[in-house]
Amino acid sequence: MRIPKSLKICGIITAVVIVTLIVTVLVLWLAVLKPKNPKITLQQVTLEHISLGSDFQINVTLGMLLTVKNPNHASFRYENTTAFVSYRGSPVAEAPIQEDTIPARGSRDISTDLFVDADSLVANAGFGEDVAARRLNFTSSTTLHGRAEVLNLFKMTATTYTTCVISVYIDTQNATSVCNSKFKY
Repeated sequence: MRIPKSLKICGIITAVVIVTLIVTVLVLWLAVLKPKNPKITLQQVTLEHISLGSDFQINVTLGMLLTVKNPNHASFRYENTTAFVSYRGSPVAEAPIQEDTIPARGSRDISTDLFVDADSLVANAGFGEDVAARRLNFTSSTTLHGRAEVLNLFKMTATTYTTCVISVYIDTQNATSVCNSKFKY
């Protein structure tokens, strides 16, 4: 039995269209929609509160303002979470982060209060050395779980892992940070 010429042409055109669509989607995904790591910048750190308790406990609260820039073509909605801060490997602070959405190719300012356990900070063996150097280095780690939406069509779970090294300068009472982030679908 012979296949009609028109059916052969239809089959070839269909195969070419399918291959073209697959290649187009693959190129779009790899070139345009490929997840990129967000850029996180510490804008400011301010001393919000310091208190000395009746049993000589010291509590310090720092106000922090971070800017998160999302270079992806997907908006990212994340859940409530907590940033953990350590000083020379010992946990010294926690900062609550409220749920929010970072728009596609946009940025969002995130402000939070950092509750530092100053007793743990002072008890660290390297604290005196760092005070003498007039700089305290902290490490912050945060995991944001949420959903990414590409073109309001594709919704997928995504997670951002962020680690920041925060240097607080005692003399000038300001801070700088260097952050590394990984974005995973």
